[in-house]
Amino acid sequence: MNTKITELLGIKYPIIQGGMAWISEHKLAAAVSDAGGAGLIAGGNAPAEVIEREIAAAKALTDKPFGLNIMLMSPNADDLAQLVIDEKLAFVTTGAGSPGKYIEAWKSAGVKVLPVVPGVTLAKRMVRAGADAVIAEGCEAGGHIGENTTMCLVPQVADAVDVPVVAAGGIADGRGLAAAFMLGAVGVQIGTRFLAAQECQISQTYKDVVIKAKDTDSVVTGRIATTHPVRGAKTKFSRAILELEKCGCSSDEFEEKTAGALKKAVDGNVDEGSFMCGLIAGMVNEVKPAADIIDEIIRTAGGLLK
Repeated sequence: MNTKITELLGIKYPIIQGGMAWISEHKLAAAVSDAGGAGLIAGGNAPAEVIEREIAAAKALTDKPFGLNIMLMSPNADDLAQLVIDEKLAFVTTGAGSPGKYIEAWKSAGVKVLPVVPGVTLAKRMVRAGADAVIAEGCEAGGHIGENTTMCLVPQVADAVDVPVVAAGGIADGRGLAAAFMLGAVGVQIGTRFLAAQECQISQTYKDVVIKAKDTDSVVTGRIATTHPVRGAKTKFSRAILELEKCGCSSDEFEEKTAGALKKAVDGNVDEGSFMCGLIAGMVNEVKPAADIIDEIIRTAGGLLK
C-alpha cells in the first residue's frame, strides 16, 4: 500500500502510531515500526535523558524508521528538538503549539516534520513554515482535542495545502483507513487502537477500560474551565471533574485536580486516573500484537479499496 506518506517516511504501510504521553514508549514504537508502520515515542514532559534512553531501547529492537512526538508546551521541548537531530530520527510529530522555530534545523538534518493540526489555518501556517506533511486530527481522538470532526476537517485541510495529509481521530480499522483515503488523506494516525496492543505497556486496568467501553462511554473535560479540552473514558473520576467544572471551578483548581491523572491511569489507578482514549474505544474488543492490528487494518482496507 504505497502512498505519499509511505514514501516520505520510508515505511511499508500508511499507518502512524499516535504519540501518547506516558504510553508511547520504545516497545510499542518498535513493534509498530517492525510491523511496517511508523512507530512514535512520546516526549511528553519527560527530560531529554529519559527520552534518549527510550530511543536507544527502540533502536535495539528495530532497524526500521521511527519518530518522536514533542509536546511544544513542555519545558523540555528545546532539548527534545535537539535530541531529534542528535539521534538522527526519521521524523518528528508535534502538538500543543507551533514548531516553527525548530523546522529549519530539523529539515537541515534530514528529519521529516509532521505537525498535528486541528484546523485549516494552522495547517497552512505549518506548510509555510516548511512542514513535510500535516496530521489533521479531529475531535474524535483521545487526549487533547480541537472542535472539528475528522470527516469535516480532513477534506478541508487536503484542499488547502499541497503537502501530504494524514487523518487522525476516530480511526480504528481498515474501514477508517479506506475512508481517510476518500477524504483526501494519504495515511492515518492511530492511537486508541494501539492501547490494546500486547506491546503497549499500560496497566491491564487501562486496557480493560478501553476494551469494555461502549460507544457512549466517552467524555470531554476541560471545555469549561480551560482552553485545552481532553477526551477520555467515562469513569468516577471524569464525572467528578465534570461536576467540578459545572460548579464554576477556576482553571488553577482544575489543573490541580487533574495534574498527573494520565500517569495514574497508566499505572491502573481507577479512582484518580484520566483514562484518555478516543470515541472508537467501543470498536476495540481484544488485546493482540501490534503486527496483527496493522495486518488486519491493511487487509480490510485493501479489500474495500478494490
